Amino acid sequence: MIIERRGFKAAACALIVAGIAAGAEPDDRQTVAALDVQYQAAVKRNDADTMARILDERFVLVLGTGKSYTRADLLESATSRHIEYEVQDEEPGTQTVRVFGDTAIVTALLSLKYTSEGKTAARRLWFSDTYVRTSSGWKYVFGQASLPL
Repeated sequence: MIIERRGFKAAACALIVAGIAAGAEPDDRQTVAALDVQYQAAVKRNDADTMARILDERFVLVLGTGKSYTRADLLESATSRHIEYEVQDEEPGTQTVRVFGDTAIVTALLSLKYTSEGKTAARRLWFSDTYVRTSSGWKYVFGQASLPL
């Protein structure tokens, strides 16, 4: 009888922990979804301070062309205002956030309209942004963007 009670207690504890973890996932999805929208808005405004807060020190962005950029590259571009964005927005209804423990992946269709070096361009592309949970909250660690559609 004691063994059965211990087994029951262990099973009950496992169910409680699983319930807490499952309950946390929708909150994590919402948190990361909002953080990614906040990041896109910071890029649009060339807000290097907000970008720096969200980007992990080890961050890397890889474009469909194969070119890659570090956190320092993106912060320097924002600070110098190398690109002036009119549009830098996720298209409504395209964002999906998948959470796998302490890792979250955001995919969405991004619309862009910007001016760089006197030339204006507009394009749409798909991206995947990877976030990890750290002791200081969710951090954006890796991004990948498709070729323009």
